[in-house]
Amino acid sequence: MTLVAAIIFSGMKLRLITIPNLLTLANLLCGSAAAAVALTQADLQTAFWLVAAAAVFDFLDGFAARLLGSESPVGGELDSLADDISFGFAPAAVLFAAYAGAPAAWGWSAGAQEAGRWLLFVLAAASALRLARFNVDTTQRDDFLGLPVPASALLCVATGALIASERLVLHRETLVAATLVLSWLLVSPVRMFSLKFHGFGWRDNALRYIYLAAALVLLLLFGWQAGAALAVVLYVVVATGRWLVRRPGRGSDE
Repeated sequence: MTLVAAIIFSGMKLRLITIPNLLTLANLLCGSAAAAVALTQADLQTAFWLVAAAAVFDFLDGFAARLLGSESPVGGELDSLADDISFGFAPAAVLFAAYAGAPAAWGWSAGAQEAGRWLLFVLAAASALRLARFNVDTTQRDDFLGLPVPASALLCVATGALIASERLVLHRETLVAATLVLSWLLVSPVRMFSLKFHGFGWRDNALRYIYLAAALVLLLLFGWQAGAALAVVLYVVVATGRWLVRRPGRGSDE
């Protein structure tokens, strides 16, 4: 009992137990549960909603920290650790589970197909690198360098849920190729616009307003899972196109 009291006291002294940190831990627990249900039960529908809940908690922890004035280095580190579980490992676990029931387009050997399945976890590694770079890169205030991990995660878990519900059929080779492309986007030099608003004026936020309106239309037309997947694809296409157009003047970003 004394040891437990000492741990709690130490945590309070270091400000580990704060409302923002509890929200971050909720994010981590949702991500852990999503990975567990994907790997042990192949329940990709539940995994989708758990990762979606993790994304909500990820938004709320930063909002709460700013509102309460309790931003801290500990909170920042904890946030990255939670994000790598919820938006790196959990989505990779969903793809790993989806791969098992996917057909193969080519006649690979059983060993090659098994190797391809494990290759899907490169997404978790790329997500960790993306988060580490974000922590030390001070230029990512108005836009992001590489695809944000929540967007990558949402695309993966939505795709997994669509495959599980037989609304989408992807071959194993397609899953692996798409995962490698997504992993590259996470650590790529592509500048992608942020959805963080600076005021509510149209001039500075036109792209954000237009994108969010389009994403809402996709959700209404296709439902949560298909709409979410299409919204992420739209984000990648628009952000990459914008970067390519502006690239000649942004050579220092490379």
